[in-house]
Amino acid sequence: MRHDNTPTPPARIPRRGLLAAAAALPAAALLPGCSDDRRRRTSGGRITLRFQSLAWQQDSLKVNKQLVAEWNRQHPTVQVQYVQGAWPTVHDQLLTSFEGGEAPDIIHDATDDLADFAYGGDLADLTALLPPRLRRDIPQQSWETATFDGRIHGVPFLQEPRVLIANRATLHRSRVRIPTPENPWTWEEFADVAQRLTRGTDHGVAWPLKEPVSATLNLALSTGGRMFHRRPDGTVEVRFDAVDQVVPRTIHDQVNVDRSASRTTLGMGGSDTLPGFFAGRYAMVPLGFSYRQQIVQQAPRGFDWTVLPAPKGTALDQGVSPQTLSIAEDCPHKEAAMAFIDFLLRPPNMVRLALGDWLLPTGQEALRDPALRVARYDWATGTALAGSLRSAPAQSVRGYPEWKDKVATPGLQEYYSGAIDLDTLRKRLVRDGNLVLARYQR
Repeated sequence: MRHDNTPTPPARIPRRGLLAAAAALPAAALLPGCSDDRRRRTSGGRITLRFQSLAWQQDSLKVNKQLVAEWNRQHPTVQVQYVQGAWPTVHDQLLTSFEGGEAPDIIHDATDDLADFAYGGDLADLTALLPPRLRRDIPQQSWETATFDGRIHGVPFLQEPRVLIANRATLHRSRVRIPTPENPWTWEEFADVAQRLTRGTDHGVAWPLKEPVSATLNLALSTGGRMFHRRPDGTVEVRFDAVDQVVPRTIHDQVNVDRSASRTTLGMGGSDTLPGFFAGRYAMVPLGFSYRQQIVQQAPRGFDWTVLPAPKGTALDQGVSPQTLSIAEDCPHKEAAMAFIDFLLRPPNMVRLALGDWLLPTGQEALRDPALRVARYDWATGTALAGSLRSAPAQSVRGYPEWKDKVATPGLQEYYSGAIDLDTLRKRLVRDGNLVLARYQR
């Protein structure tokens, strides 16, 4: 799980220019960050690398810190210092640290936050640094999520499909067909099932869409929607074609026409819907795969739930923005940093990280581990979906965070609530959206 923050337009002075200017200053005027290499190496020649992790769940924190400790015991001359970051603030924090020459050496983030940093020269090109084992183990469709202008700027290692968390007892009472990854519902079937599961004030589905953009774009891949299209000259334009409209129209009609979806959950985050789900007010909730952990921890005793695949259109594909490990361009010990990343992502360690975060690993060997293919907590349903995960449509689009926050989020929120129609939404996403993107593509 991650949260985006709106970046400032890409008009800052490159960090290398700042450092060059700093070199001309008197020594007394230099900040501590300007003696970065000396600070990171002890007098005895030991290298110290700073690893900023965004792990936040208890199990994930424990695993990350254990792996750092194991590395440090095995590598006395290359020590890793664990630094705690936070998803809600990571973009602005990295922006500040890059400009000040104080960035962590090894950076935990997600692919949909990397574009500005990759294009801005803040992240190292990892293409030639990647060990062959790691390059082979992670499939090309995952590498594409962290590739910008043909260069790899992050190692994707954990990913999260969107699934339907459903009340199993309610499904069985209604005698609906139970979908599987091999035979999922179509979007039309899903809409019909939601209607059949609606009884009085209890709704068939609850859409928690406080952050509606990534859910809408990523699920629209199943119908062939992309919304962002690259022109021959490399610039990007926004379109909102018929294939892009299937998912948002389905959600809108469930809320405003069929009344099979709860209106009150539109402004909620995923966790906010769980009490109502446990109370039977909604039969299904579309959520990220990792929400299973909260359900296990919070569900009342005896509550019977299951994980179902998201609906399909022409395919079961959906977009994802995997968590990544990157290396700062200013890191003076890139090979050592990559050696630590390689250690962290050895298949047994990747399994530990996946179990700690309740997510799927990108590595194929880790994905085959029996611990991730058990029926308990529907791990097997998630691993069966791994092959259908694709790069999220907005991965490499400069200006996407601003488009998302200023144009798409308010537009989709108003459309889903019934305040505007589909044509008005289209005009906002396309006309206003292309004006935003144009500023980043001059």
